[in-house]
Amino acid sequence: MAKTILVTGGAGYIGSHACKALALAGYQPVVYDNLVYGHRHAVKWGPLVEADLADESCLKGVFQNYDIAAVMHFAAFAYVGESMADPRTYFQNNTVNTLRLLDAMLGAGVKNIVFSSTCATYGQPLEVPITEASPQIPVNPYGESKLMIERVLHWYRQAYGLEYAALRYFNAAGADLEGEIGEDHTPETHLIPLILDAALGRRPDIAIFGTDYPTPDGTAIRDYIHVQDLASAHLRAIEHLLSGGASLAVNLGTGNGHSVRAVIDMAERVTGRSIPRSLSPRRPGDPPVLVADPSQARALLSWQATTSDLETILRSAWNWHTRAAS
Repeated sequence: MAKTILVTGGAGYIGSHACKALALAGYQPVVYDNLVYGHRHAVKWGPLVEADLADESCLKGVFQNYDIAAVMHFAAFAYVGESMADPRTYFQNNTVNTLRLLDAMLGAGVKNIVFSSTCATYGQPLEVPITEASPQIPVNPYGESKLMIERVLHWYRQAYGLEYAALRYFNAAGADLEGEIGEDHTPETHLIPLILDAALGRRPDIAIFGTDYPTPDGTAIRDYIHVQDLASAHLRAIEHLLSGGASLAVNLGTGNGHSVRAVIDMAERVTGRSIPRSLSPRRPGDPPVLVADPSQARALLSWQATTSDLETILRSAWNWHTRAAS
């Protein structure tokens, strides 16, 4: 019988891609999602439990109703600016609700969790590429809420034997290569879908925030990782834990960075369209360069990005966007 994996936030962007990877590998994903940001249409590979992590009775019930072998935990709010304006909501949802999930797991005897963390736990990096040994000093409540859970997991492992994989994402991008699911946020804040919206005429231009960074073309550089590569990393992590592997925390990135201008230029080549640009001042807190050192993920999970070249990311995203627009 297929092992059942509870996927919180499995109706969302990365969670839905992870569900597909789980199903293709022979697992049974059970999605737990309140659909605040997730989409019912993205739940294709297993049942949906429509509920909030704040609902402790519902959480307890899902562990009673399904034979859960492990948990993938994606459910969280992830808008940095919103977290600055409303930190209470972020700590309540991302931190307190995760504690409820961990309590339900321990009550049911489930001892393996893959946690969706973030490079935002590092804050302003002292060096790039960023290694897992880099200081974790978040500069916003979103990153702080995730770091709090990483610390909780460390102590829960010591006290309760809970094993975990904390996966620190860099910039998730792209869409399912078969076109079944893609990136659909409301509001949208990610660079690539905003660029493609400008290409489709859904917005007048793409705003470039900061052209005076100490980078080759003056714009900020980020490490973009295809969402399908992220999904495969989660699959490797769950299999690592289920086979008795030790807890770990690793970066998920490519080790290569692309500037905002480079991403727009590639988008113009992929779409065959001119994309209008507007220039704006830097946003407070945006580092010039964020690039991962992914060597620990290679060493501990035998994982590396295979579909994260910039052209593949943009072509898959463009295919999804044009299909969704038709």
